[in-house]
Amino acid sequence: MKNHTLSILVSNRPGVLARIASLFSRRGFNIQSLAVGPTERDSVSRMTVVAQVHDDATLEQIVKQLNKLIEVRKVLELGTNAVRREMVLVKVRADVHTRSQVIDVVSLFRGKAVDVSSETITVEATGSDEKLTALLEMLAPHGIIELVQSGQVALGRGTKILAEKAK
Repeated sequence: MKNHTLSILVSNRPGVLARIASLFSRRGFNIQSLAVGPTERDSVSRMTVVAQVHDDATLEQIVKQLNKLIEVRKVLELGTNAVRREMVLVKVRADVHTRSQVIDVVSLFRGKAVDVSSETITVEATGSDEKLTALLEMLAPHGIIELVQSGQVALGRGTKILAEKAK
């Protein structure tokens, strides 16, 4: 199975997220990552869905089913030519003796400390899934107390503009 990233422009209305998630669920497709947010137009939201699919025919079927939904304005499968980012917030054990080691690791990954207490440090980092996984592996020996990771957001590179082609 292979992960595919779909960028979906939808009407900004209540219930759209539920309808799209239910389309994936009814057909037995697993959503690896889901992010929804506003676009440059108030009436349109962008959903970035990373889904596991068996083959190209299955992906084509998903896109066709999405395009049948009234609220869906445009669907684009983002191949390798896209900018992808995720964000993670991690609370790590860091006392007076280990805090500088944790900060050194975080700075290697261009992250930053967003909260510090006497026994913990909360770190924010953005990047590819691989980069964030590597950061978490480096922080694990210090003791990860809590973490939250956003879904992937992505845009096609260059002049390809999804919004211009929306209905």
